[in-house]
Amino acid sequence: MKAGYYKTKESVEEYIRLAKDVNGKQLIEKLKQILPQQSVLLEIGSGPGTDWKILNAYYNVTGSDNSRQFLDHLSNDNPNGKFIELDAISLNTDLRFDGIYSNKVMHHLKDNELSESVKRQSEILNSNGIICHSFWKGESSEIFKGLFVNYHNALTLSAAYGAYFEILSIEVYTEFDDNDSVLLMARKK
Repeated sequence: MKAGYYKTKESVEEYIRLAKDVNGKQLIEKLKQILPQQSVLLEIGSGPGTDWKILNAYYNVTGSDNSRQFLDHLSNDNPNGKFIELDAISLNTDLRFDGIYSNKVMHHLKDNELSESVKRQSEILNSNGIICHSFWKGESSEIFKGLFVNYHNALTLSAAYGAYFEILSIEVYTEFDDNDSVLLMARKK
């Protein structure tokens, strides 16, 4: 994988095949406990659309991605869906949301980019808006298969989100290896 990995048709098709059995159903179940159904929700980094389909059963969800290839796939696969091109940092949209969700997307942002994204998330959320983001758990960062990965834990997530959000929970969970992931849920201050 390299920096433009999500930008070519071949790499997107490969990613869709590799991720076909992976979804955030357990994360979405937790989100449903604090964000009322039918709320207006933004999914950052919809990718192949697996979580978007689950979210769409409960929420008025707008999917987004920074890859035109993924957006074409999402639109073709879900002709009645709402999808917009967004990068996770600037979130350049005039739309407003009751909630924002991402599953293993925000870990591609460097610390300064995450800070910019967090501020912008608070700006596009309605009063008392909810965020639900999952990250790979750990410390420091690395280039993994050509992609930047910034690992997080309760301390780094509290520091990154605390100025704009009331942290509701930071929970460690297992996706592939024991306790390899962390879920952040927070409410806009």
